[in-house]
Amino acid sequence: MPNREESWSLLCEYTQGESLRKHALAVEACVRAYARKLGADEELWGTTALLHDFDYERWPNAAHHPTEEHPYEGSKILRARGYPEEMIHAILGHADYCNVARASPLDKTLFACDELAGFLTACALIKPSKSIHEVEAVSVKKKLKDKAFARGVNRDDVYKGAAELGVPLDEHIAFCIAALRGIAPELGLNGVGAVAVP
Repeated sequence: MPNREESWSLLCEYTQGESLRKHALAVEACVRAYARKLGADEELWGTTALLHDFDYERWPNAAHHPTEEHPYEGSKILRARGYPEEMIHAILGHADYCNVARASPLDKTLFACDELAGFLTACALIKPSKSIHEVEAVSVKKKLKDKAFARGVNRDDVYKGAAELGVPLDEHIAFCIAALRGIAPELGLNGVGAVAVP
């Protein structure tokens, strides 16, 4: 399997937008944290999360076609570059419209962390400090009920993701907040004027 540096290069080759690159890093942090917790292959899980949307900017798939555009086009590129089938299956499975069953712990974890990572980022960015360190699970749950906030986030996927993972929503949210705090400087969520603590 290509290493993380090669995977990051692949992401940057296909994804120019900083916010989508940061989303990839956020999902990677959450999925890696779950890999550590579950004793899974952290590199495999992390790389899967890092690349789950790498083709999205080029093939956004507004029609939600199962065998065209994102993530189908990306799956062909990953296969050609020697990424493992287990990873490709999880990436296809994170998009419900691909009709790929989420069977493995990796499949379920990627799906559970994807929309939530985006939502947590939005929750941090509305804080005056723009800091993930100020985001708490209780307020996140309240914000999920506010349909006007972060409209692009699919609430059903957030709830369904936690359920498929078999983790209570509060616990899942708190776990992902902790994971994002670990890479807050890279995400630009360490707070306005904050200095990264070594």
